[in-house]
Amino acid sequence: MAMRDDDDGPPNRPYRPLRLSTRKQAYFAMMGTCLVLIVLAWTLIWRFSVTAAVVMSAIAMVVPPVAAVVANSGPANRR
Repeated sequence: MAMRDDDDGPPNRPYRPLRLSTRKQAYFAMMGTCLVLIVLAWTLIWRFSVTAAVVMSAIAMVVPPVAAVVANSGPANRR
């Protein structure tokens, strides 16, 4: 069944940036997850599997840049 050219799917919603409080909560949640991953990886998990500890550390290494992008994704706050 061919799609029609004029069928755009669901209507587009206007873009609403996240509020500052939401961005702060997301940032702290991601950074907390990062800390938990590092602490668990090198205090508990390494005893069972060094590979798992390294994988957890690699995931924790990616989290801070993503958290910074999320935290800075909204409009600048001018007071």
